[in-house]
Amino acid sequence: MREFLLGYGYFAMYYALAITFIYFLIFGLSIRHTFPLQRGIRYNRVRKLSGSEHVPPVSLLVPAYNEELMIKENVRSLLALNYPEYEVIVVNDGSKDDTAKIMIEEFQLKEIKPIVAKRIKTEQVRGYYHNPEYPNLYFIDKENGGKADSLNAGINLSRHPLISTIDADSLLEKDALTRIARVYMENPEETVAVGGNVRILNSCTVEDGIVKKIRFPRQWWPALQNVEYIKAFLGGRIGWSSVNGLIIVSGAFGVFQKDKVIAVGGYRGGYPGEDMNIVIKLHRYCLENKIPYQVAFCPDAVCWTQAPDTYRILSSQRMRWGRGNLKNMIEEGIHMVFRPRYKVFGLLTLPYNILFETLNPYFRLSGLLAMIGYWLLNMADWKTVAVFMLVNFFSCFILSLGALYIEEKAFSRYPKLSDLNKMMIYSFLMFLGYRQVGVLWRFLGHIDFFRNNNSWGTMVRTNFNK
Repeated sequence: MREFLLGYGYFAMYYALAITFIYFLIFGLSIRHTFPLQRGIRYNRVRKLSGSEHVPPVSLLVPAYNEELMIKENVRSLLALNYPEYEVIVVNDGSKDDTAKIMIEEFQLKEIKPIVAKRIKTEQVRGYYHNPEYPNLYFIDKENGGKADSLNAGINLSRHPLISTIDADSLLEKDALTRIARVYMENPEETVAVGGNVRILNSCTVEDGIVKKIRFPRQWWPALQNVEYIKAFLGGRIGWSSVNGLIIVSGAFGVFQKDKVIAVGGYRGGYPGEDMNIVIKLHRYCLENKIPYQVAFCPDAVCWTQAPDTYRILSSQRMRWGRGNLKNMIEEGIHMVFRPRYKVFGLLTLPYNILFETLNPYFRLSGLLAMIGYWLLNMADWKTVAVFMLVNFFSCFILSLGALYIEEKAFSRYPKLSDLNKMMIYSFLMFLGYRQVGVLWRFLGHIDFFRNNNSWGTMVRTNFNK
């Protein structure tokens, strides 16, 4: 037992060193690419693009399930975008509330009989609705089939070569679509997907579907998620996209080449994690068919979304994410990992995701058991343990502060100094329990996966203005 625990201690040390090295590598790439990226998306260039006839037309797909409290604000914000040519396709996924009724009455929609190319199989569509007074708005009412099925139904109706996925509980900034299209236009032949930046809406002031005043969240759980999102998107996704290793385009806001999405069979239904799954399939399709491609990220294209504000709702969301991640690694990732034909994605992205994301709960929990074993066998050198934990803590804290540095220097969406101070405080606090309970949620999500528990979980919506 002593030999085993001693060997595990060395393994844990090398594991921690490896993950810290990759974190700093990706963060370094994020820093390196942030400021050239920021210079390329200055306001004047975006303003010129918003009226240009050369900007590609986009179909915005909005899956909605029980979204009666916010569907009006969401749709009106999308109809007010500064973009030359686009359509908004709202898909009601068999909601049990008044989502369909509110959409039809608010926009005075009438049923139509369009010609629909059913390239992807979906649940039965009850009807298609439109009002010529809102020429770029369409509404689909269908049987419940999940978010992926709703997106596939929207793809079937869409007319444009690019599709954009938008969550119904989210709001786009007016120029967000133009900014993300600018990134696509830099290399339109090879860019198969572009992800947008997701920010926390809680405590912000919203008027007519537009975020008028930005505030740092007042509640504990959204505040922690705020600094978590900043670290993940600015400190992580910029770096991963720079080496074409991005594994996920957030379902809240992203743009895709429609023909490529159809070529891989559309969105996978019946399970969470469809946003990660579609990106993995795009990587695999392009690499196997030797198609030059890029999955990009645009940090200045901002989507504001409501974050869970209670323990029950947040734990349900994170357990669902854990199930989706495990499903994707078993279903897709395991066939590509460590295979040279899949290049950076197979040799770096997937090994990182499997070892340091999917399997991370098991290493952490086994580490806790090892610590108990050290204590019982009187093997623990507590000074060494304390130094190791402090080094690990401060390395992670430095990365969080680095993400805040990128936020403040390049984007500065939070105008108040007090908000910056709060973000620094919560960047410290998130390591004192929040990250640890996140490991537990992911582990419980894996248990649900093996128990075949595929329920969506709890999500309670509130009005945007609250």
